Amino acid sequence: MSAVSNIQELKRSIRETADKAGRDPAGIGLVIVTKTVLPEKILEAYGAGERDFGENRVQEWQDKKETLPTDIRWHLIGHLQTNKVKYVVGKSTLIHSLDRLELADAIEKQAAGKGIAEVPCLVQVNMSGEESKFGLDPAQVESFMKQITGKSAIKIKGLMTIGPLTEDEARIRDCFRKTRQLFEDLSMRFREHHWEVLSMGMSADYKIAIEEGANMLRIGSLVFPRGAVK
Repeated sequence: MSAVSNIQELKRSIRETADKAGRDPAGIGLVIVTKTVLPEKILEAYGAGERDFGENRVQEWQDKKETLPTDIRWHLIGHLQTNKVKYVVGKSTLIHSLDRLELADAIEKQAAGKGIAEVPCLVQVNMSGEESKFGLDPAQVESFMKQITGKSAIKIKGLMTIGPLTEDEARIRDCFRKTRQLFEDLSMRFREHHWEVLSMGMSADYKIAIEEGANMLRIGSLVFPRGAVK
C-alpha cells in the first residue's frame, strides 16, 4: 500500500476509535513521523494534504527541510541536545521534548538572540518510568514549571509522553490516563500557559491514547511502508 492509502486507512481508524470513545475526531491532530523516511515519500503524504511532520534528529531534519515545501509544519519530537537548539528555535512549529532546565535556558537564550517572542513547547513526561526513555519524572513537573516561569519566550502548550514498551494494554492505559490527569492539574495551576496539546499515542498504541484523551498522535510506521525509509 502507498503512503496515501495508509494515511486514508489510518484516518478512518482514528475516526472510528474517536466515535466509539464519544470524542470528536476533528479534535485529534496527527503528526506523521518521518524519521529515516526519504523526502520523495514525505512528498507523497504532503500531496495527500498532510502538513504536520515530526522528526527525531535535528541534522536529518535540516537536510530534509531544505528540499521540501516551506509550508510544512515541522515538529521536533526527539530528545533535543542544547547545542542543537540554535537550529530549531524559530524554525519548528512545536518542540515536543522539553525535559530539563538546561534545555529551557538554551531555548530562552536563542529566542532572545533571534528576537523571537514565543517558542511553543511541550513538557515531556516519563510517565512509564522506563530508564530507556527521556522526560521528567511526573513528581518533578510542577517544580519544573515554577522554574521556567520567568522565561518569557517559552510557551508551554501541553504535555508529551511515550507509552511503555509492552503489550500489556492495562499498563499503557494507566500511563496515558495519568498523563491526562497531570495535564488537567497543571492547566489549573499554571494558567499563564496555553494547555492545548496532549501528545501521546504512536503506531502501536494510538487507539488507547485516543480513548484516554490524546489530541495529538505521533505516527510513522503505519504510514510509510517498507521501502519508504533509508
